[in-house]
Amino acid sequence: QVQLVESGGGLVQAGGSLRLSCAASGRTFSIYAMGWFRQAPGKERELIARITWSGGSTYYADSVKGRFTISRDNAKNTVDLQMNSLKPEDTGVYYCAAKTIGRVQYEYWGQGTQVTVSS
Repeated sequence: QVQLVESGGGLVQAGGSLRLSCAASGRTFSIYAMGWFRQAPGKERELIARITWSGGSTYYADSVKGRFTISRDNAKNTVDLQMNSLKPEDTGVYYCAAKTIGRVQYEYWGQGTQVTVSS
């Protein structure tokens, strides 16, 4: 089992920045990749950024590319999401998730943290 706890959400004005952090515990050695998902009001949850646990390979959704940066600290078992130039459409609940080796789906999820961007 892997446990994930997010922190760092809040209210920010458009153009501002926030940094989300996800702390992983438990069987962290089994993690292949960590992702940040966003669920906007009335929309499905979508993957916005992903990083592999060992090699650090990253993926970004087009909607956040150039504004968000995902990073990991293997020693601390944390994955951060630096969000710059925030827009009102970035509003939503942000979830951290983990995918273990050999799995296609993300199996472990955090409780989510609310990000609200005011115009």
